[in-house]
Amino acid sequence: MTTPTTLRYSKEHEWVKEENGTYRIGITTFAQDELGDIVFVELPEVGETIKADEPFGNVESVKTVSELYAPISGKVIAVNEALEDEPELVNESPYEDAWMVVVEPAEGTTLDHLMTAEAYDRMTSGE
Repeated sequence: MTTPTTLRYSKEHEWVKEENGTYRIGITTFAQDELGDIVFVELPEVGETIKADEPFGNVESVKTVSELYAPISGKVIAVNEALEDEPELVNESPYEDAWMVVVEPAEGTTLDHLMTAEAYDRMTSGE
């Protein structure tokens, strides 16, 4: 799968999609490939505040448990409840069905510090 060019990416393999002033966050194809079969996803509650570069949840695979790091700061306004019953969606559809949270960004938040798809692909290919 190609890396969607409409998203921005963190060095911890989260993606961010801007949607009318809010930001949808998930993990990349590269991340879910590295983790293997996802068996459990733990996410924050609606109303919680997440802080850039700090853990906001975790994903558990048959191999390991990996923390999710917030690419931006803000208030969680939606959580993908489907992942509770179907964590395998992370493997099947990381950019569509397996989004994790939607965040109302903290004042002054931009995506300027995040990578473009091209820069992310360079990082993950070891260039």
